[in-house]
Amino acid sequence: MIKPRIGKLLRVSKYRREFIIQELDISKNTLSNWIAGNTYPTIDKAFQLADLLEVSVEELYERKKSPID
Repeated sequence: MIKPRIGKLLRVSKYRREFIIQELDISKNTLSNWIAGNTYPTIDKAFQLADLLEVSVEELYERKKSPID
């Protein structure tokens, strides 16, 4: 199972949400859904967000082991 870490990364980021929204050309609702884990960024937006936050794309997400693992 994959869990987004976007909210955690944004809290420690030097950028405000409004800047991220403008730079990625997304809506406030889109960013809110990413943070909540309701939706996920497309691969191109994930790379853009990772670049802005100065992290890898892998760092945007946290792997949670499933009971099968």
